[in-house]
Amino acid sequence: MPFPDLLQPELGAYHSGVQTPGDFSDFWTETIAEARAAGGAVDIVKADTTLKVVEAFDVTFPGFGGHPIKGWLVLPVNRSGRLPLVVQYLGYGGGRGFPHESLHWAASGYAYFRMDTRGQGSSWSVGATPDPVGTQPSIPGMMTKGILDKNDYYYRRVFTDGVRAIDALVAQDFVDADRIAVCGGSQGGGISLAVAGIDRRVRAVMPDVPFLCDYPRAVQKASRDPYLEIVRFLAQHRDKKAKVFETLNYFDGVNFARQATAAALFSVAVMDDICPPSTVYGAYNAYAGADKTMEEYEFNNHEGGQAFQDRAQMVWLGQRFGM
Repeated sequence: MPFPDLLQPELGAYHSGVQTPGDFSDFWTETIAEARAAGGAVDIVKADTTLKVVEAFDVTFPGFGGHPIKGWLVLPVNRSGRLPLVVQYLGYGGGRGFPHESLHWAASGYAYFRMDTRGQGSSWSVGATPDPVGTQPSIPGMMTKGILDKNDYYYRRVFTDGVRAIDALVAQDFVDADRIAVCGGSQGGGISLAVAGIDRRVRAVMPDVPFLCDYPRAVQKASRDPYLEIVRFLAQHRDKKAKVFETLNYFDGVNFARQATAAALFSVAVMDDICPPSTVYGAYNAYAGADKTMEEYEFNNHEGGQAFQDRAQMVWLGQRFGM
């Protein structure tokens, strides 16, 4: 396939034109405060698995609105003291799956938590968390749910769930609160970037081929879903463009990047036609933290680096967390 977007050196020099709303920080401070005020209990139950050197726990914690959110917690069996925590968010359409599916973080000595994504989990992996909130008319998929009102937009709930996952785990006696990392690929990369921009407890963020960045450019350059859900919505709601992008500004990875200071390891795939590489660089070049690195996969599409990037993340995070 041809390269769908900019190439180097123009790619690395790209800066997004997304404008940060004046009340962006206040909006998210108030959103998180409301979720915390809703309360709710954290439930951690040992999972029945055949795993021997790690142990898994079925976790339920209160997310946005106090809604119950699921996740898998995996810990090394032979552990002592407090462990660095890695929270992973998932790609579009997927759910938390099964506890044995991703073990490399726990096997490397970390406390690892894989958060379910509300209302998803029937595309490439299974989930267990419904989204109990109704919304206005939308295109099938998640991208346009509530898109005409920032308070109703689907990703307000998801990003809040991401912060509340940290709230649920940071007080546990096995977690080192000074070594918290977030990560994820595609949608999970976008969620991790949002959480890092909201929550200063995050010390390291690893957005892998991140989605949900630089929406105005993404809808022009992407040739495959999910960004095209927004295009199809606007093809019908022709008079709603200004309102749609007004809402999306509060959920754009570029704006979260401007707020984030944690050490950051990004990745980009130059042949990516789902998350155009310039949108990833739009977030990367806006990133406020001084310690930031980009891993580039020139001949890959949205799969990105896969096991190569997993290895790069483990080395990079180990250097920063003393592992």
